[in-house]
Amino acid sequence: MDAVRIDKWLWAARFFKTRALASRACDLGRIVSNGLRTKPAHEVHAGDRLLVENDAGRFEIEVLALSHVRGPAPVAQALYRETEASREARLRAAEERKAMQQFVPLPAQRPSKRDRRRIIQFRGRA
Repeated sequence: MDAVRIDKWLWAARFFKTRALASRACDLGRIVSNGLRTKPAHEVHAGDRLLVENDAGRFEIEVLALSHVRGPAPVAQALYRETEASREARLRAAEERKAMQQFVPLPAQRPSKRDRRRIIQFRGRA
């Protein structure tokens, strides 16, 4: 096996929970392969450099191995190597988010039923 679809590889490497989410990230331009935005059907090869943006942060990685099946986490982590700069930037961002939580005021009480309805309406549901 010398190439795998990028959405399948991202799913196998556990960057996304489902292949559909990996495919959507490609469509939205959150996956960059060797400096170019990719589509879900783009083939990834060993040695490619990827920039992956997901809920956990922004990863700059190098593809070490290919897989089209999702396995346990240690096996998935062996598929790629993250750059030191990327790892440090993600840790720094996590620390900043954690520090910002100290300054967010906590509500005095739980939202009432009326407040919950307004929150749901504000978010655009129902």
